[in-house]
Amino acid sequence: MFVTPSSLVDQYCHGVLRTELGLGTFEAHLGRTPAPPAPGTTFFDTQTGFAVRRWCPPLLGLEPHCPPARYLARRRELGGPAAGRLLLRGTGIATYLVDTGIPGDLMGPVELAAAGDAEAREIVRLELLAEQIADTSGTAEQFLANLGEAMHSATSTAVAFTSVAGVRHGLALAAHPPGPGEVRGAAGRWLAGRRAGGRLTDPVLLRHLLWSAVSCGLPIQLHVAGEPEQLSEFAASSVGLGADLVLLHGYPYHRHAAHLASVFPHVYADLGPALAHTGARAPDVLAEVLESVPFGKLLFSSGARGLPELHVVGAQVFRAALGRVLGGWVADGAWSKADAERVAGLIAAGNARRVYRLAGAGAETG
Repeated sequence: MFVTPSSLVDQYCHGVLRTELGLGTFEAHLGRTPAPPAPGTTFFDTQTGFAVRRWCPPLLGLEPHCPPARYLARRRELGGPAAGRLLLRGTGIATYLVDTGIPGDLMGPVELAAAGDAEAREIVRLELLAEQIADTSGTAEQFLANLGEAMHSATSTAVAFTSVAGVRHGLALAAHPPGPGEVRGAAGRWLAGRRAGGRLTDPVLLRHLLWSAVSCGLPIQLHVAGEPEQLSEFAASSVGLGADLVLLHGYPYHRHAAHLASVFPHVYADLGPALAHTGARAPDVLAEVLESVPFGKLLFSSGARGLPELHVVGAQVFRAALGRVLGGWVADGAWSKADAERVAGLIAAGNARRVYRLAGAGAETG
């Protein structure tokens, strides 16, 4: 019988909230939106909500699919920290790679590791790093010098950089690095018109950040907001420069992301929270990606943020989908059990350990 991996590397996620959660806060994070559900409705009536009710109650001593009110009452009874530990330790995630670049009272890597009885490493968000440095730099020259120093320093502790340039300005912006004069001019204009805490959206500086990250040599995670094919020029220009590119959360363009991973040797893909969002349909989405992605190029991530339940759902829906798809191919005789288990191990943890140079990385490829 085909067995899914028990240990996972979550190659992209965020911390969980430190605070106790009321119903409204819980629902807001379940729905991934600050707006409340429509009157008379609940975010529990989504694929993610149903997945939470399937996988999380047993970790808190309840039956699967118990009513939301009962589940939340049990959560309050245990207390947020205790419930969080039980949930995180029930995921089977051995290593969390944590993007610390979003606001909120979220656990950092050290706290998340302790709560989940796991390892955790930091992912540095490029745009936030630049914004923080801009708050303490008086001139464009100081800003650029301090930024370069901070990025170099980050390589000693972080496992990757991540960028939301594609979200802020579109994906087709980084085919080549801007020139030094262009960068200085853009930095001067941005600093002159910026208030403290202002977001970086200047396309020249976003390009500068990406190409500076390439020169640092760490993997670069790119948030995909649109068709990943727009990244083709950047991918082609960065081949052989030492930095792997990981396309985050490409759904519903997951086939495009899989294609790019098949074309370029340094491009990888993941599905992130798409499997949790599609719930019972997750095996179909996973099978579509596996149609074209090389098996050594697909990585597991939960993309979870705020609720430990989302880490649970990300891990368990992934395992269930992987078991359904690969187990079905084994049952049909299309794959051997040994090959299915090897590929499952690559996607669950092996590929991430290799890309991010984590302990336990091996030479096995798909």
